[in-house]
Amino acid sequence: MNIKSENINVTLEKNNILKGINIEVDNKEFVGIIGPNGSGKSTLLKCIYRVLKPNDGAILLDNVDIKEMSVKESSKRLAVLSQHNNYNFDFTVKDIVLMGRSPHKKFMERDNEEDYDIVNEALKKVDMFEFKDRSFQSLSGGEQQRVILARALAQQPKCLILDEPTNHLDIKYQLQLMRIVKGLGIEVIAAIHDLNIAAMYCDKIYVLKDGEIIKYGKPKDVLTKEIIKDVYEVDAEVIVNEDRVNIYYIF
Repeated sequence: MNIKSENINVTLEKNNILKGINIEVDNKEFVGIIGPNGSGKSTLLKCIYRVLKPNDGAILLDNVDIKEMSVKESSKRLAVLSQHNNYNFDFTVKDIVLMGRSPHKKFMERDNEEDYDIVNEALKKVDMFEFKDRSFQSLSGGEQQRVILARALAQQPKCLILDEPTNHLDIKYQLQLMRIVKGLGIEVIAAIHDLNIAAMYCDKIYVLKDGEIIKYGKPKDVLTKEIIKDVYEVDAEVIVNEDRVNIYYIF
């Protein structure tokens, strides 16, 4: 699926948060959005998954303006994994993942055998099938994020949006989650705060600063010491070995 943002502008409380943002994701790319806090990463993603409505511009899915789609229709194409997943009730893992089937269901339609097969397959993909009858709240943070990923996969989306989902996870679980997502073979748009993780998993990176894209391209072309200094105001040593980029911060 082809995803584009065309000249997206967002103003909140008279502050220009996004200024003419154009990005494109295609051909099963893993695309990263990086930038310091307040640069507009999450705001851009929220425009794509319809939590925020931009003041100007358009989000296109296969050249169709998302505003022309119902929320249910766009939810069949886009699924979201965010950093905040709070549930006031203690659901089982299976019940959480079944929520991902809602875009495919009619009002009050019961879950059927196909739904359960899709849920079980999603849990197997994230290695959580054996936990399906466990309480969601009894799981660790990394396990919970894998369950939420399974819920997103149960939507059977063509594109997965990651809104800084690894922020509060230990490095083991960060890498585990990103490795699973990378292996899905679908389009991914991810806001990422860890530059080394962005370098490891992204095919293309957009750099945001003060609500504008200042650079985009392959990790080795974008993650330079000059750009890191300009955007993050820190010194870094960047070592490129073929297409592999490693960043070491200098204090």
